[in-house]
Amino acid sequence: MSIQESGEMYLETILVLTNEKPGVHAVDVSEHMGFSKPSVSRALGLLKKEQLIVVDADGHISLTPEGRRIAETIYARHTVLTKLLTRLGVDKEIAAADACRMEHAISDETFRAIQAYVETT
Repeated sequence: MSIQESGEMYLETILVLTNEKPGVHAVDVSEHMGFSKPSVSRALGLLKKEQLIVVDADGHISLTPEGRRIAETIYARHTVLTKLLTRLGVDKEIAAADACRMEHAISDETFRAIQAYVETT
């Protein structure tokens, strides 16, 4: 399955919010990402259609196993890239913002090499 960068960002956000609090709703995603509620609603509809999230009758958003796998992959990339950039002397906030853009663009091979480097230094 090929998912767009924006979809990956939504899944990552849902994962982060799920780890912070028990019930994640569309408004939480909207506030966290700084996007309008209609934009978030459209994106969540697409993720639901792709069976990457489930929304229950109370509006609680949960990741499906495949949605969680994608979210955890993106989050791991974000974490490792942020760590690398801060070790190189980049300001923490700038490093996190740059990692957010990079995490969607690099190949698996490049990421594995960066991850191995970060883990051994």
